[in-house]
Amino acid sequence: MSRAVVPSDLEPRLVAQHGEAQRERIHRGLAQVAALWRPEDGDLAAFAAEHFVSEPARLAATRDRLEQALEQLGGHLNEVSRELRRPTDLDVGPLLPVDPLLAAYDPGAHVTEDLFRAKVGFVVLLNFPQTTLAERLERGPGFSRDAWAEDRLAGRFGSRVPAEVRQAETRATSDADLYIAEYNLWMHHLVDDRGQRLFPKGMRLISHWNLRDELKSRYADPQGVARQRMIIQVMERIVTQTLPAAVIDNPRVDWNPFTNAVSGAPASEVEDDAPARPAVADGTREDDVRYAKLLAQFHAARRADPFVPVAPSAIARSFELGRELPEARVRGLLEQVLASPLVPRVAAVIQQRLGRPLEPQDLWYAGFKASGGRPESELDALTRQRYPSAEAFARDMPRMLRALGFSPEKATFLAEHIRVDAARGAGHAMQAMRRGDFPRLRTRVGPGGMDYKGYNIAVHELGHNVEQVFSLYEVDHTLLAGVPNNAFTEALAFVFQARDLELLGLARPDAASERERVLNDFWQTWEIAGVALVDVAVWHWMYAHPDATPASLREAVVRIAQETWDRYYAPVLGGKGTPLLGIYSHMISYPLYLADYPLGHLIAFQIEEHLQKSGALGPEFERMARQGAVTPDVWMRNATGAPVSAEPLLRATEAALGPAR
Repeated sequence: MSRAVVPSDLEPRLVAQHGEAQRERIHRGLAQVAALWRPEDGDLAAFAAEHFVSEPARLAATRDRLEQALEQLGGHLNEVSRELRRPTDLDVGPLLPVDPLLAAYDPGAHVTEDLFRAKVGFVVLLNFPQTTLAERLERGPGFSRDAWAEDRLAGRFGSRVPAEVRQAETRATSDADLYIAEYNLWMHHLVDDRGQRLFPKGMRLISHWNLRDELKSRYADPQGVARQRMIIQVMERIVTQTLPAAVIDNPRVDWNPFTNAVSGAPASEVEDDAPARPAVADGTREDDVRYAKLLAQFHAARRADPFVPVAPSAIARSFELGRELPEARVRGLLEQVLASPLVPRVAAVIQQRLGRPLEPQDLWYAGFKASGGRPESELDALTRQRYPSAEAFARDMPRMLRALGFSPEKATFLAEHIRVDAARGAGHAMQAMRRGDFPRLRTRVGPGGMDYKGYNIAVHELGHNVEQVFSLYEVDHTLLAGVPNNAFTEALAFVFQARDLELLGLARPDAASERERVLNDFWQTWEIAGVALVDVAVWHWMYAHPDATPASLREAVVRIAQETWDRYYAPVLGGKGTPLLGIYSHMISYPLYLADYPLGHLIAFQIEEHLQKSGALGPEFERMARQGAVTPDVWMRNATGAPVSAEPLLRATEAALGPAR
């Protein structure tokens, strides 16, 4: 991209008009405009002479006017997009062929370019300074709230990506998301070498979320190990793409994941409400569809690279712009946990409890949670009775919020500002982007009601939604709506999710449960940290091999996952050479998102540590969330008194383990 030439006499003329005190602002503003100005935009000098603002009150009024306009514009477009995605996101009946096309359409794809063509974007760049990440990290702690709002305003116009490029990204993401949302397996139709069915009739699990959660739920099951090993085999076949295509969301065929044999299911074993599917015993594998979807995401993202010179790769945009944490720092935090000498000590506790050597499935050991000792059927019965529908969960939200420490008035306010829907996929939270609209909580609700997996996800999403209400409705500038990055909203959601059993009346915290919570947080962080490293490494590989085929990408993902496993996990869990770390669906439908989970666990632990001292979840959660989207360390210092760090979790884990023997 070429840079426009600023007439040599323009800066002196503007300084003469507005005063020497404005020289630095004029110089920077002209440079920012010139970086994105195109010949078809017209006369740069005439534009700058008309729209540079030097009077402080008028400058503040300009910021406020833009803030109001952008809130309405972005908020309404978000609502339109949400409605277009309704059939693919929600369980509203069979999909029509047109539904994925509507979901792939991004009504906001042209907005940034339109605002540049209307010169609005250039008014922002001329008058408000853009900062680099280094500048924000250095000077951000001293920014006023107005300065933060102006920084975020200028940051919205830091690139000029063509609308067709943005639309291509939306299309690839929507396509991958739908692929994952429909990637279900009917577990009753998995058979072992003796033809036995290890899972109940009607169990339909989405990959990877439900498969993982089903595995975690089996620690209290006498036949749990056999079922867990079968799930691990399924996961590995998904990653290696050796899973037969005929078994995906098909209850009319039986499949042995160990031998990969497929056969027609006996009529007596087919679910009464089974959807129409061919009962063809076809063992043809999926043919790398998973990796074709990932490659499509990569190619769509790569088209934007030339238009974002400050972050010219999807990886750089993910860390420098999205997280506002350098990749090296994030990697350092993750490796600090992965390589901690505490890992084998926690593993020894797990092994002692299980009474057997650890295996790969123990990556998702759930015994530290209070639910780990309860049969899944007991929890399912309770949640299905309490929440037969999404509406029932919505009606119970005020009670849950009061139980979490919010005042009755605040609990009512929050519940009134959140809408609950039954999800087609595993579930998610969808934020609102203007005051007057409401965040959406989506979770899976089966025909018999919400099972425990769906409830656990719903409580997690409720944490997202409560943050989204506070950080939109109670933030002082809507330009700052939100949180620093996805890891923070995940952290706040984890705070809610950790209390799911308390909200069912099944657990009360005490010293023993606090020790269990610490060990659970450590193990979960260790688990997902390696997955995140695989995700990032795969994107580095794709950038190094831009002409890769789905087959070569599959081979690379398997290799990277195996190498990461063998380095960090095999010494503890065995299973040398397993590609298990490549199973997470986020790799396909939410590119470069996975690092937010281990970061979220670290942040959540720091928040929990602070909450233990303050003793007031509701008010403190609100105080933290209403800070809005400042940089991570500024947010964390204001919230807890310290920057983002792994040390609190490591210290607490060591204390929970007691003296080393």
